Amino acid sequence: MPYELILRPRKGLSALNLKELFAYRELLYFLAWRNVKVRYKQTAIGAAWAIVQPFMNMIVFSIFFGALAKVPSDGLPYPIFVYAGLLPWTFFSNVIRMAGNSVVEDEKLITKVYFPRLIIPSSVAGVELLDFGVAFIIYVLMMLYYHIPLTAQILAVPFLLLLMVIAALGVGLILSALTVVYRDFRYVLPFMIQLWMYVSPVIYPVSIIPEKWRFLVALNPMAGIIDAFRSALLGKPFDIPTLSVSAIVAVVIFVSGIAYFQKLERTFADII
Repeated sequence: MPYELILRPRKGLSALNLKELFAYRELLYFLAWRNVKVRYKQTAIGAAWAIVQPFMNMIVFSIFFGALAKVPSDGLPYPIFVYAGLLPWTFFSNVIRMAGNSVVEDEKLITKVYFPRLIIPSSVAGVELLDFGVAFIIYVLMMLYYHIPLTAQILAVPFLLLLMVIAALGVGLILSALTVVYRDFRYVLPFMIQLWMYVSPVIYPVSIIPEKWRFLVALNPMAGIIDAFRSALLGKPFDIPTLSVSAIVAVVIFVSGIAYFQKLERTFADII
């Protein structure tokens, strides 16, 4: 018997059809793999570029902030200290940068084929997870070089990685929708990422921030995540209050990002 399938826009989080997203999981994998191949196509060192960015930043920060400015590093070698912050920050900044432009860059795909648009910015996280894994291996080798032992706290890394993905996708979804409507965000985004890094504890420890300001710092979701990453990797005590606030903010941003993206999704094809 013939039948008709009528697609109607839905509002709010009710527009998030998890069953439909699961049905299109192969497309998510395909787009993620496409991004990997496009990034490293015709490159001489391939995936080693995942190491270059955080490693070069580590060298520059170690010289200017560690050796010259004498920024405290909680008693640890500054390269180890700053690289532990660069690991989650590099993932976060790359995801929001690529996700912010992803919908606009896939203009032809969006205007010709129906699929859940949420897949496009979400596929970016797959690429960055691969890069994160490569950079993480280098960090473990650095720990062995500096004779820093691994502790049981490293088991918290998967949980922190999940929080990091949630925070990055939440911001990325909001920026990807805004970039479709307001192309100015393509130029605002690099400046925003640079400013965000300096208000996150990448090059300095949370411990130098006065207690009365810690709550405000924790409203930055990456503040608690970066600090917790250092604690998990280096065996330091976790700052539970800061991590808890940052985790709650990350989840709120993620839910808000999905809702805002779904709200504007209906207009993407027309605006683009």
